[in-house]
This record gives sequence, C-alpha cells and structure tokens, in this order.
Amino acid sequence: MVDYNKKVKKLFKNPGNMGEIKNPDAIGEISNPYCGDIMKIYLKIKNKKGEDYIKDIKFQTMGCIAAIVTSSMLAKLIKGKTLKKAEKITRKEILTCLGGLPKIKTHCSDLAINTLKKAIKNYKDKKSI
Repeated sequence: MVDYNKKVKKLFKNPGNMGEIKNPDAIGEISNPYCGDIMKIYLKIKNKKGEDYIKDIKFQTMGCIAAIVTSSMLAKLIKGKTLKKAEKITRKEILTCLGGLPKIKTHCSDLAINTLKKAIKNYKDKKSI
C-alpha cells in the first residue's frame, strides 16, 4: 500500500479546478500506458498587455491519488500566470508544493507537466493558423 502525507490526502479529498471548460482555447490530453492514468487539461487564455495568460484551467483525471493531486496542484500553480511562466513550471515545484509523493508515484508530476505542455502547444498551433 502506498502511504501519502496529510497534505496530499487533504487535496485528494477536495481537489481544486476539477472539471471541464466549455469552449476552451486549448486542450491537452495524455495517458500513461504503464499505469493507466489519463489526464486532460482545459485552458482559457486571454491576452493582457501583449502577453497570453491562463485565465482559467480545469482538469479531468482518471487515475490514482497522485495523478489527481498533481493535476490539482499544477492548476493552482499556473492559474493567472503567463504562458511563459506556466511553461517553466517543473515537476520538482509540484512535488515540493505537495510535500512530496512516494517515489513510485512521482511520475504523475511528469504526466501533469506533459499534459500542460500539450495544451499550450495546442493553443499555439491554433494561434499560428
């Protein structure tokens, strides 16, 4: 059995930013074939002072406790940030904010980062058309 810290357990019971955005500006979805987790991120992006920023973010994650809490923490960390700042977020930042995860579950932070990168790429691809 995997043991999680109190902060992770609390966030799992009440994750923030869970859900779907109607008419999002970008979507990123990734699945992990090894563990079966599926993560989907929706972004609403606005332009302010010439920079794109994340006005809203929602996620839908089908997976373990670690997958859900890394999705939620990622959303909390980047909501309101510019795309440039959001792209610089690291797995270490997510893990630190969560107070750590069991080593066997740290790959979930990579899943969150990669799903975000895919959503941002989706936005940039649409914008360049």
